[in-house]
Amino acid sequence: MTTADLINKIVQVAAALAIFAAVIGLILFLIDKAPKRGRDGFQLVAFLAPALLLLGIGLIYPAVRTSIAAFADNTGNFIGLDNFVWMFTQPDALRTLANTVVWVVLVPLVSTIIGLAYAVFIDKARGERIFKALVFMPMAISFVGASIIWRFVYEYRPEGREQIGALNQILVWFGAEPVLWLQSDPINTLLLIVVMIWVQTGFAMVVLSAAIKGVPTEQLEAAQLDGTNAWQRFRNVTVPGIRGSLVVVVTTISIATLKVFDIVQTMTAGNFGTSVVANEMYNQAFRSQAPGRGSALALILFIMVLPIVIYNVRILRQQREIR
Repeated sequence: MTTADLINKIVQVAAALAIFAAVIGLILFLIDKAPKRGRDGFQLVAFLAPALLLLGIGLIYPAVRTSIAAFADNTGNFIGLDNFVWMFTQPDALRTLANTVVWVVLVPLVSTIIGLAYAVFIDKARGERIFKALVFMPMAISFVGASIIWRFVYEYRPEGREQIGALNQILVWFGAEPVLWLQSDPINTLLLIVVMIWVQTGFAMVVLSAAIKGVPTEQLEAAQLDGTNAWQRFRNVTVPGIRGSLVVVVTTISIATLKVFDIVQTMTAGNFGTSVVANEMYNQAFRSQAPGRGSALALILFIMVLPIVIYNVRILRQQREIR
């Protein structure tokens, strides 16, 4: 394809998306039952069309192209469900899916539990701000930066040489041999999960700490007068009071975990049985030159994220109705 052909293709796509945005704006304008004046139509186009155009270029068009490519081979020929059959029959692909499930179960669960426990125990304590800042600090580090830090923790040197990895140095102090942590399957997957938990715990702690402070003290005092202990007050008063924040934290961390790529790519590049869906999607599309398989993995990733988003929307809608 020549440069001119490419430019024409881009212009055609932009024109199609502009038409699509205009149609959507017109539909929204027509279904609006509020009284309309002449200038309302101009304002509608002026405000909605640019956003819808950018949304179409950046999201809708790539999503449609990816969905189509998921049912095609490397040359663009339609092959039906062959890419999905490969995904659910090949041992490496099945291992990738299993690793993703392990990630999305452990990371949100452990991060939320640790963040909630820390928020409860540190609440109103002396030096609360400092302690919270220390836990939240990893959130200011990129996933790549966090991966490099923890890669030094897991670093391996042959026995007899000075260990620069903290984990292996501890083993040497106790008389054990150093271990190739990032090559030891399946513990290497759990060690990568630790990095994600380390980063996300600060987010969970901050959100839940703010929610805990929003629980009415009158309810806690009333429960205390009824003779409940600290655990009963936490379970029956605090947790129901922060349920909305818990849902937000768990769903946000779950979606971030499903899309995890930086940690796996930086620390192991998906080798030694550590690959996840997002990393394998990249490997298939760009390294193995199999865009069809990469697109199929992207579609599966979207399907895995969708139930979490729907659940979150339903919970928020229920809370809005209660209010």
